[in-house]
Amino acid sequence: MSGLRVAVQMDPMDSIDIDGDSSFALMLEAQKRGHRLWHYLVRDMWLEAGVLRARVRPVSVRREPGTHYTIGEPEIVDLSTMDVVLMRQDPPFDMGYITATHLLEHIHPRTLVVNDPASVRNAPEKLLVMEFPDLMPPTLIAWNRQAIRDFRARYQDIIVKPLFGNGGAGIFRIQPNDENLGALLDLHFGISREPLMVQRYEPAVRAGDKRIILIDGEAMGAINRVPVEGDARSNMHAGGVAQPTELTARDREICARIGPVLKERGLLFTGIDVIGEYLTEINVTSPTGIQQIARFTGVHLEQAMWDRIEAKRSA
Repeated sequence: MSGLRVAVQMDPMDSIDIDGDSSFALMLEAQKRGHRLWHYLVRDMWLEAGVLRARVRPVSVRREPGTHYTIGEPEIVDLSTMDVVLMRQDPPFDMGYITATHLLEHIHPRTLVVNDPASVRNAPEKLLVMEFPDLMPPTLIAWNRQAIRDFRARYQDIIVKPLFGNGGAGIFRIQPNDENLGALLDLHFGISREPLMVQRYEPAVRAGDKRIILIDGEAMGAINRVPVEGDARSNMHAGGVAQPTELTARDREICARIGPVLKERGLLFTGIDVIGEYLTEINVTSPTGIQQIARFTGVHLEQAMWDRIEAKRSA
């Protein structure tokens, strides 16, 4: 199709890892197809009299370390004049993030926002997954300290993590003989009003935490993320090592269950986390992994992603 006008709402261009960042891969593919790119930060967007504007800058990208982008002079545009907005800023999923979804609803779906901003707001990673309890390990979301202690008494070995955290930050494993749960609860609730997510620890994580990428509800590829020795976290931001992997029958069963829900809600680009037999998270804010999949398999999911975006724009 003829070139699209694409605004990319993300973090500063000089902060991205060009060998790992999925947004960078999506931008390269868009550019290859003749689409024009503009970059802006969340704080450069404002709503006035029903019109959503942003201070954007035209940008071009290339896979050259240190000189991976060229950015032009700023201009103010009505974001509804764009064909596509990629909502790709990293979490934390805080009130700033939530406000951005409200603002983007003023232009979607006339301008295609990926992912659907209302669904991003209503289905954060650790809450959407709770709609599928039979696919998950035992899981609790709670403020109540006694409920957390009772859960720990039942399952002994547990993982405790912030409900709206990301990148492995703030994740703790509390083993049966660990006496630090009380101190951890004091620390968390002393600085946050958010509840905690508590899950049964799955020993299968030592073999890896699988990230599966779904595009428009269809499983397209996966990588395995293996925690380093001495760390319970498999997130690549926390030192997890990416390895090639294949989808198992159980993985496909999980994807078949959740895929139609993701598609229905306009969650075009998602990444789910599977440990052993269990689904643990559904990532909808700014999922990553497509560059790692490409290195291991030669399959470039950014191509499938733009195929779907273009199809939706021409429908």
